Amino acid sequence: MDTLFFTDEHKMLVEMVRDFANNEITPVARELDESGEFPRKLVNQMAELGLMGIPIPEKLGGAGMDTVAYAAAVMELARADASVAITMAAHTSLGTTPIVIAGTEEQQKKFVPPLASGEIIGAFGLTESEAGSDAGATKTTAVKKGNEYIINGGKIFITNAGEAGILNLTARVIEDGEDIGIGAFIVPTDTAGLRINPPEKKMGWRASDTRQLFFEDMRVPAENMLGTPGKGFKTFLRTLTGGRISVAALSVGTALGAYERALTYSTERKAFGKEIHKFQAVGNKLANMATEIEAAKLLTFHAAWMKDQNLNITKEAAMAKLFASETAMRTTTEAIQIHGGYGYVKEYDVERYFRDAKILEIGEGTSEIQRLIIARNIVNSVKGL
Repeated sequence: MDTLFFTDEHKMLVEMVRDFANNEITPVARELDESGEFPRKLVNQMAELGLMGIPIPEKLGGAGMDTVAYAAAVMELARADASVAITMAAHTSLGTTPIVIAGTEEQQKKFVPPLASGEIIGAFGLTESEAGSDAGATKTTAVKKGNEYIINGGKIFITNAGEAGILNLTARVIEDGEDIGIGAFIVPTDTAGLRINPPEKKMGWRASDTRQLFFEDMRVPAENMLGTPGKGFKTFLRTLTGGRISVAALSVGTALGAYERALTYSTERKAFGKEIHKFQAVGNKLANMATEIEAAKLLTFHAAWMKDQNLNITKEAAMAKLFASETAMRTTTEAIQIHGGYGYVKEYDVERYFRDAKILEIGEGTSEIQRLIIARNIVNSVKGL
């Protein structure tokens, strides 16, 4: 794996993030899950280490590394705690990257450096109550009035919403009474007319900040439009495609964390006079877990590598996200089974990994949507379309 995708720089980054995760995140992960408290101290530490802008160009204040490096870092964070990992991942791939991809030079200079440094956190507003998998069903509107857009509507399930300084969002652009398509906007979170609900109470990712947003005659300068009307939606779809690599990496890390705990437990727990890993039923579970995690890791790094080569990753990102997320769910389920009754109590971390895993099959496009994307791509390749 290292030989295929990693340079010495990648290896140094992984070692640094792993040390940080082991020493700073793992000791408090269970406490964060119990309290649901946002990990501000850890986010500040990640900013100091340069982890909040790994794939962002150096000229914009980032580390200037590639997607492979970013995916590797997300894996190591999620191995310790998915809540911390998704905070960094959503900030990077959803809160910052759209401005890097589609922002004007002025927008990039104004908004990206404080995001890349971690001085402020970014968030991404796409999902609505009737526009999840069907993102084109967006109902939020942005009506042009002079040099401003008046935005009304709302978003749900927005990661980092209550902690963010910058929010990227989608809305239907209305000019002269005509709907000219879905556009994207950069909105500082202190903008008048933006109302942020209290955090959602979730099954997993409990220390991650997830909230509902409302826009009530929110005035946004026309210069804050990201790209042009209509193309803004394409920017966000492109962002989602890259974001699937983030979720794949999150999935691999979550699976690894559960697998490693199950493996260790299987060497310590004895039944009928021998360590339980020596029973074929348990050994087979461990073998399947290890194999699927390795395959998920390869799919994820391959998609990341392709993105770094500026290749079309629509199919590969969907495959990585689909397989890795379902691997995380299978692995965490089997980790609990290996622990037996202990796996069902909070004293053992596999219970937390299990709860954290489920959302991976839902966020950034459900497993069902990923299969549709993959099927469409493989059929079109046969047709030569």
